[in-house]
This record gives sequence, C-alpha cells and structure tokens, in this order.
Amino acid sequence: TVMPLGSPIGSGQGLRNEANLRIIIEEANVPVVVDAGIGTPSEAAASMELGADALLINSAIALAKNPPAMAKAMKLAAEAGRLAHFAGRIPVKQYAAASSPLTGTIS
Repeated sequence: TVMPLGSPIGSGQGLRNEANLRIIIEEANVPVVVDAGIGTPSEAAASMELGADALLINSAIALAKNPPAMAKAMKLAAEAGRLAHFAGRIPVKQYAAASSPLTGTIS
C-alpha cells in the first residue's frame, strides 16, 4: 500500500498537488490510500475520482463541529467519487460541442 499525503497532516489544506497524486495512482501497482490533509467532503470525492483506493481521514472528522455528520458526509462523498471514477467522465475539449440530439426536436 502507498499512502501519499494530500497535504500536511491535520492541515485541512486538501489536495495540494493533484498532478503528483494522479501520477502515483496511475503508476502504483499496489492500493493507494490518500492520507492527510483532506478537510472537506468535496476533497474526499476528488481524491476518489482520481482513482484512489481509499482515504484515511481523521482531523476533518474529529475536529468538525458535528463529527457524526461529517463522518457521514465524508463516507457519501468518497462513495460518490469512487462511483464517478468508474463511471468515467466525458473527454475534456477546448471548444464547445452540441450534445443535444438534432432529431425529434420541436422546430
């Protein structure tokens, strides 16, 4: 298992270097657990969307105003991010492209 830091432990700074994390995830032949720095559920989701296998979240939950609610939010965000990773995003384009069907529309 590889456990790269999202940012310094307990800092809540989120993913400070997403590009490096992406490289680690793509090149690792073992599970990748993002450890440290995650402060919000959106950062948990982003980590999982990149393809992380798991997260280790402590301070963001333990120090939250409502730890049980934050724990649930992190769980749901991690699940959503993991599902999004496997669902696959659309390709990034440099220009707009119509996505609505041209047939069956009202003219």
